[in-house]
Amino acid sequence: MRYVCCLLLLSLFSCKKPYNPPLSAAPDSYLVIEGVINPGSDTTIIKLSKTVGVDSKITVNPELGAFVTIEDNQGNTWPLNGDGTGRYLSAGILNLPLTSKYRLDILTYEGEKYQSDFIDIKTTPPIDSIGYKIINGDLQLYVNAHDASKNTRYYRWEFDETWRFNSKYASSFLVDPVSQQPVLRKPDQQVFNCFGNDISTNILLGSTINLSSDVVYQNQLTRIALTSEKLETKYSILVRQYALDADAYQFYTVLKKNTEEIGGLFGELPSSLSGNIHCISSPAKIAIGYITATNMQSKRIFISNSALPPTPTIYPYQCEIDSTADISILAGSTDLTLIALGSKYYYSSAVCVDCTTRGTTKTPLFWK
Repeated sequence: MRYVCCLLLLSLFSCKKPYNPPLSAAPDSYLVIEGVINPGSDTTIIKLSKTVGVDSKITVNPELGAFVTIEDNQGNTWPLNGDGTGRYLSAGILNLPLTSKYRLDILTYEGEKYQSDFIDIKTTPPIDSIGYKIINGDLQLYVNAHDASKNTRYYRWEFDETWRFNSKYASSFLVDPVSQQPVLRKPDQQVFNCFGNDISTNILLGSTINLSSDVVYQNQLTRIALTSEKLETKYSILVRQYALDADAYQFYTVLKKNTEEIGGLFGELPSSLSGNIHCISSPAKIAIGYITATNMQSKRIFISNSALPPTPTIYPYQCEIDSTADISILAGSTDLTLIALGSKYYYSSAVCVDCTTRGTTKTPLFWK
């Protein structure tokens, strides 16, 4: 028996010739619909795009020139306007009656018509708090919420991150491209302090269906290494919360498994994904997405570096300082930046000196 087991293990871990099957292009790309019908607390934004092949050189394929409309079960309609990037927005707050059912109507530029099922409006309860704790050298952020009426039960979250960071080295001078001489930086040419931002990419879900109370407690949002430059000076996270119905929760659960949890010997197997959007003009065409209707609740917090355990920042680039007697090598260069003057000119790579290579010096309006 031991001999058989050894043979099995050897067959599993022995070298094998990799198999790369030929990629066959799909005859059609699929329409992807993302967004939430917001009945009144904020602007409704629906994003339309087309899927791309795994061997495609493009990663973003927005669906432009579509006509997008919200319709209720009484025949009333509210048009959404395209902004040229694949997003379709309401002109303002819609103030939709909460007693009606709603669906999304889409007519693509190619003439295909899509409709979602009629859905009820769900009311999203407020976010109670956003908190954090330190676990194994990481900052773990979490959200707390509850619904005293016990009508929510299914939750989804998104978040935006903003942080203030420094470049590795400070530069007081730049090289004039015409005179090829060093000049002192003006205040609007500062490149040491910047703001970075990012958005959530994982599907964040929570359910209290198996609890006696409708309380979400410390549902994890994200984890950040304490050495990350996100936490170098000050960090902010804006969390958006949405209520889901049981069908929408099931859709997002399957989508999460298919996109985040597949892979590895013990990974999830891909599951079929069935949303609530259908192609009316060509029923065989597939649409990917699930439209829900609910108000959005949000909350923002700030975390200063002084509130965290003292931890040195690890910069995302290998940074070294070099010197040269010939400043002309820095004139007009986008890869090298002058740091300081002396008997020689000291410089480093732009990503180590110029924070605008991965951020902006413009302070966000909400920053404090």
